[in-house]
Amino acid sequence: MTRAAEKLGVTQPALSAMLKKLEREVGTDLVVRTGRGVELTEAGRVFLTHVDDSVRSADQAVASVRQLLGLERGTLRLGGGATAITYLLPPIVSQLRRKHPGLRFFVREAGSSAVAQSVLSGELDVGIVTLPITLPGADDLVRVPLVTDEFRLIVPANHRLRKSDAFRWKDLQGEPVVAFEAGSAVREVIDRAARDNGVTLDIVMELRSIESIKQMVQAGIGVGFVSRFAVSEREGLACRDTRLTRQLALVRRRDRDPSPAAAAFEKAIAASVPRTRTKERA
Repeated sequence: MTRAAEKLGVTQPALSAMLKKLEREVGTDLVVRTGRGVELTEAGRVFLTHVDDSVRSADQAVASVRQLLGLERGTLRLGGGATAITYLLPPIVSQLRRKHPGLRFFVREAGSSAVAQSVLSGELDVGIVTLPITLPGADDLVRVPLVTDEFRLIVPANHRLRKSDAFRWKDLQGEPVVAFEAGSAVREVIDRAARDNGVTLDIVMELRSIESIKQMVQAGIGVGFVSRFAVSEREGLACRDTRLTRQLALVRRRDRDPSPAAAAFEKAIAASVPRTRTKERA
């Protein structure tokens, strides 16, 4: 008992008192005193087996938490629209995986409202959305503005606007348009700008995928609008009447501190996308 007390950094009477208290809680003696010290009773041996298992589990739990904090492991659940998932995320995820190969990613592609709702419900840790977010509970989200995206008009190879570097809305009157699905944030930006300029777009096809829109336009089905991230610097036509832009932002729950993986992702994407804006304070 004396040697045990010294190892634990307590006095021998204090250790004896703790042992007596433990035996009272268990309901039986755990050790028996002998001339050479103490020995475990049968109950003590059974109790020690479970204690060893508990200590090992606690040690494993501490090690797992330290791995998580050190980004040696962990899972990040994130979501975003077609532009974010297809063009913004791959280099960010690749960068984080090279630095922290133990990280795992769950990625969901959906519209901005659905992504924001999933962040609010806790299904996703972070999301990349088009501002503003107007769904109920939106005030519970922290918004971290990332980049201003601009939409470009793409046209088939033999189209009359092919050699132009810009278009006016009147140029699209009666033109077949391959568009994003109705209700999406991108579609709302395009439809509102067309209405404001007195043009009703002739939507002949609705798609969710940017690459699908590009392929349909290439096949001559109609003209289409895509993010500037989806085309090369010299591809696509800007609008002469008004810039077609939207603000992309990262969102997360206001009442939860980001996990180490989420914090690393937020830092990486803020540093990688073209010119970030000032981070909103929680």
